[in-house]
Amino acid sequence: MKFISCIRPVPDPSSRLVINDSKTWIKDQDLSLVASEADNYALEEALRLKEKHGGEVVAISIGRESDAKILRGALATGADRAIHLVDEKFRGGDEFAIAEVLARAIEKDGGADVVLTGVQSDDLGSGATGVMLAEFLGWAHATIVIAAEANPETGILTVKRELEAGMTETLEIPVPAVLTIQYGINQPRYASLKGIMAAKKKDFKVWTAAELGIEQTAAERSTTRIREIQVPERQSKVEMITGTPEEAVVTLVEKLRKDAKVL
Repeated sequence: MKFISCIRPVPDPSSRLVINDSKTWIKDQDLSLVASEADNYALEEALRLKEKHGGEVVAISIGRESDAKILRGALATGADRAIHLVDEKFRGGDEFAIAEVLARAIEKDGGADVVLTGVQSDDLGSGATGVMLAEFLGWAHATIVIAAEANPETGILTVKRELEAGMTETLEIPVPAVLTIQYGINQPRYASLKGIMAAKKKDFKVWTAAELGIEQTAAERSTTRIREIQVPERQSKVEMITGTPEEAVVTLVEKLRKDAKVL
């Protein structure tokens, strides 16, 4: 079976984020980027499915040339090959534009049995890219997956989804399919020294917009626009309660009940 793991580069959580001059995103030119956390779980799940059923795992990512290290890391942990989508026309796109690029790349690579993404990215956090990707490909999909089993003979995936209030749902869906993987489904592995050395010899493709047949920029293909990003303002208010201790207690209780509504 062929498994494709989609990986999104996001700013390192320890980075200091600064909004750009146009107030439409952060200044990311000099930031160190890492794989989005949920995508690490998706990659690990792809590797485990491959270990059970054979085949290959392909890691794919959209980013800058300097972000190739993220895909190299995926190769070092066990992915068989990688596809890096690098082009200025890919930058600045919303979930719709990102999903379209990924779908074009997956189709160019000959499709897959299962495509796995994280349930949501650490930066946008909308949880929409995987669903849109399934729509572009015309495949079945399942979201917030906490367990997955494949049956290569029947071409059926049995997946368990996390629902609200602690409930779960078990589904059977046909392959090819797209799964968005929930945090904590597994324990992502670390790259070994042997894996790091082997990664240098693995197939690493770099595709541009022209090679995917994409002419418009990501901004032109996007269906949403970020008008402005703002940092939440810190507001503090202190009110001194005067009077005798007995009067102060009565006033405090009244304010907690009517104003703060915590009693």
